Amino acid sequence: MDAPKDDRRSRLWRAARWLALMLACLLAVAWAQRPDGRLHVYFLDTPGDAVLVQAPSGRFALIDGGGDPALMATTLGRLMPFWRRDMAAVALTRADGAHLPGQVAALARYRPDLVLGPPGMPAGGVAGEWLRLVGAQGAPLRALRPGARIGLGGGATLSVLGVSAGEGGGAVLLVEYGAARVLIHGGGPDGDAAAMAAAGKPLAAIAYPWQREFDTPLLAALRPRAVAFTSAYEAAEPALLSYAERRLVSPALYHEKNDGTVELISDGRSVWFATQR
Repeated sequence: MDAPKDDRRSRLWRAARWLALMLACLLAVAWAQRPDGRLHVYFLDTPGDAVLVQAPSGRFALIDGGGDPALMATTLGRLMPFWRRDMAAVALTRADGAHLPGQVAALARYRPDLVLGPPGMPAGGVAGEWLRLVGAQGAPLRALRPGARIGLGGGATLSVLGVSAGEGGGAVLLVEYGAARVLIHGGGPDGDAAAMAAAGKPLAAIAYPWQREFDTPLLAALRPRAVAFTSAYEAAEPALLSYAERRLVSPALYHEKNDGTVELISDGRSVWFATQR
């Protein structure tokens, strides 16, 4: 007569052990993904341009999204903690196929506190879906304008230095944390004047279009420690330079086709880099 009770106890015990094991695994993953008090800037390996910033506080900001929504969703799921479904900010510099589709996928999964978008966003197509998702998430939408400055948490900030209206479009953004300064230059030559505002202090890295001329007064003034090349900008006459020629401007060069996702890490004093294939 006691056999059914023993079977139930055995089943309950096995279920309890599995639940305990699953909980332990989740806690271990959560511990591994906890904020480490450092700045992380990921130049993502994706068609088009996309940069993910993790502030020392653990909050995230996404700049553009690249052209592959599925890849962006997978990448964010890999780099962000599984329990986090919010972002400090989302910034879109251009409403085109090289910047917008991946950000639509991000907005479908994550709620930003603030959204920055280019002035005059079209209301149809993928841009219309982007606007719909921003509204559904209830995030304030502000025009991307020079002078905007966003606190990302833990002392890290994102600033808009300039917005390009000429050929190529794009924007110039600056991420700062202590002595670490990262410039994101996604536009053409008409954005160089705004980018020059970052000169005068050491620059840890610059995201810079591969096709643009490299021997420019801007890069000579900035002298970045590292360059992460981007692929969305297309020049009428692409620069045909070898890596050796480009290293005359900066000793450390990274390109997603060679290095995959490039990660900049900083404790506010020192800066180092890692690559992820």
